[in-house]
Amino acid sequence: MAHPPVALSHVGATVPDLPAAIAWYRRILGFYLLAGPIEVIEDDSPLGRAAAGIYGEGFCGFQFAHLCGADGIGVELFHFKNPPTSARENNFEFWKTGINHFAITAADVDEMASRIAEGGGRIRSAVVTIDPEKGYAIVYCEDPWGTVIEVCSHPYAQMWG
Repeated sequence: MAHPPVALSHVGATVPDLPAAIAWYRRILGFYLLAGPIEVIEDDSPLGRAAAGIYGEGFCGFQFAHLCGADGIGVELFHFKNPPTSARENNFEFWKTGINHFAITAADVDEMASRIAEGGGRIRSAVVTIDPEKGYAIVYCEDPWGTVIEVCSHPYAQMWG
């Protein structure tokens, strides 16, 4: 029995400076702040118990915020206290399981990549033209904390459907 498709809700990313990341995602990508920063501590509160069920005992506390793009898909940013948030040695271990990037849609991928780089992020790749006749292109970038962001010229279903 086939099930109906589900909708993508959000992706989560860990950052070392939550206020700076919120500001960057708003200023550079134009995301909307929905909620946060929200403080969670390891205690007997409903949120504290829920977090312990997700992250295990000993997380001490964290802050998080909910942002979203024009399509309502969200990015949830986290900053953990214990262990302290730190950068990965290799932030693009694409050969390992799990999410290795998230993607946004911007009509002008060159302009968006430049905006990301000028805002403190970096451009990881040259622009790759997927279909020259249709103008489909992508470029890989990073936010200032190493989260890999693919910039696509057209909506996903249009490019790959």
